[in-house]
Amino acid sequence: MEPTFGLKTTPMHVPYAEIRRVWLEADEVPQIRDAWLWDHFLPLAGPKDGDVLEGWTLLTALAAQTTRLRLGLLVTSNRIRPPAVLGKIASTLDVISGGRLIMGLGAGGTHQPAGQSGIPGPNPAIEEYAAYGLTLVPPGEGIDRLRETIEILRRMWTEDEFDFHGRYYMLERTRNAPKPVQQGGPPLLIGGWGNRMLRLVAEYADTWNISGPPHVDFGTIADRVRRLDAECERIGRDPSTISRSLQQIVSYDDPAETRAIVRKAVELGFDHIVLSLPRPYPERAVRWLVREIIDPFH
Repeated sequence: MEPTFGLKTTPMHVPYAEIRRVWLEADEVPQIRDAWLWDHFLPLAGPKDGDVLEGWTLLTALAAQTTRLRLGLLVTSNRIRPPAVLGKIASTLDVISGGRLIMGLGAGGTHQPAGQSGIPGPNPAIEEYAAYGLTLVPPGEGIDRLRETIEILRRMWTEDEFDFHGRYYMLERTRNAPKPVQQGGPPLLIGGWGNRMLRLVAEYADTWNISGPPHVDFGTIADRVRRLDAECERIGRDPSTISRSLQQIVSYDDPAETRAIVRKAVELGFDHIVLSLPRPYPERAVRWLVREIIDPFH
């Protein structure tokens, strides 16, 4: 199986002009199917006072300047924007991009132990959410809120008017026009790997995304693949109808190591690889990715 490829430019300690440069180059390179940003307000690494650009604002600017790339946030935090507001933002961006949005979603900031997902030190969401007046919730609540958000988004994208009375969100006479360009709304990518999250993936997602090493080791990834297959079997869904996407940080110094990780992921059934570019971005970074990482798989 030959995987498809995307790239990610994490907008942390990187000027807008540099991100724009990479995206415009990627838009001209057919081997790159999609491009991604993230959804954080403070740096997760490096100097704490460094620059971070807001994800959906930046995504809209890049969508307006590109013509081919599928695009999205890997992944949008469900804890930052009310679901209906997010649905309106996503609808608008899908219109601006001519129907190229992929709706990447995650539970967002929840109470997690230190060192979770390979990020050393305290949960970085604690400082970030305190700085922006946001609240952390227990993981189970985060999943339940995400489930309600998914229903709200899909109804906003397909229905003329509706009410929603959930446990966490209440809407009255919600209307959303214009609808997304994509019939039924943008495809849904869900990022995460807990048991309850994988249940949600099996029920709703078009694509599942998980981070590769060093954040998540391959033993854990293989276990999560089996768990997702089991969740699909439980509800009678064909597991092959869910695309498997791995997010992997690229090594400029040792591209062979990155190729080896991609090869392992493909052997586990991953059909899409998002290559995350470390800062600073080299000149012609996208051509480098194609030459050193992508071409060997075709």
